[in-house]
Amino acid sequence: TAQVPVPRPTPAAPGPVATEPGDPSADAAIAEALATLNADPGSLIRVRDTLNSILMGPLNSQQRQVVKAKLAELADQWLFGSSVYAGDSLCQTYVVKPGDQLRIIGERHSVPYEVLMTINGITRPEALQAGQTLKVVAGPFHGKVSLSAFTLELYLQNTFVKTYPVGLGKPGFETPTGEWRVRPGDKHIKPPWTDPDTGRVYRGDDPDYPLGSRWIGLEGLSGNALGRTGFALHGTNDPNQIGRPGSRGCIRLHNGDAVAVYNMLIPGLSRVRIED
Repeated sequence: TAQVPVPRPTPAAPGPVATEPGDPSADAAIAEALATLNADPGSLIRVRDTLNSILMGPLNSQQRQVVKAKLAELADQWLFGSSVYAGDSLCQTYVVKPGDQLRIIGERHSVPYEVLMTINGITRPEALQAGQTLKVVAGPFHGKVSLSAFTLELYLQNTFVKTYPVGLGKPGFETPTGEWRVRPGDKHIKPPWTDPDTGRVYRGDDPDYPLGSRWIGLEGLSGNALGRTGFALHGTNDPNQIGRPGSRGCIRLHNGDAVAVYNMLIPGLSRVRIED
């Protein structure tokens, strides 16, 4: 789902500018990485890894925003594009063997088969043919949710990929912080859902079905999440809930984003860290 551009604020009157503390050498390192890429497009993977290392350092919010935006732009090429770049440890080619199934190939690489379908333009996984060359991804993907920013950051292993806006739990039903993982057997397309307040059972084809396009169930591993279930990443029938506290603790996404995240997070392996 396309994000709405944020309007620029009205310029303030001239005066002292407060700067947020960050790594004083970060601006130079970011500029050097971008200059390297401009001079040599073949350095994309090296620049990606450099920017990702910079992102892990003590940046201020503006520096962090610049680096994330560039990494997301690069991910459209090295990850979601059809090309495999030299020196990339996260993507490689695979020649389909007799008897191979796309689901099994995905499991071997710790990613759902749906992301391989997307990257390779495959519409029918059963039409896979021996000798066909695929682009495969070395997973798993992980997520990091910021309660204060209302965002879900997606990572492939430890490499930043993209940020999605989310809706979170309302007062009294706050989304629990801590470490979660995608619960085995709990990824669904429009599953039946019972409203705990009214007892009404919603079906996926109901016109007012509230969970949107996908459900990605979670189970808590540590922190306030420990031992907890019943929480999920899912879509919504009300886009106005994104960026706001309105759920009973679940993490809401725009429906197109819910599909994209569903296609990348794999049960049992993908972690989702929820932080203040």
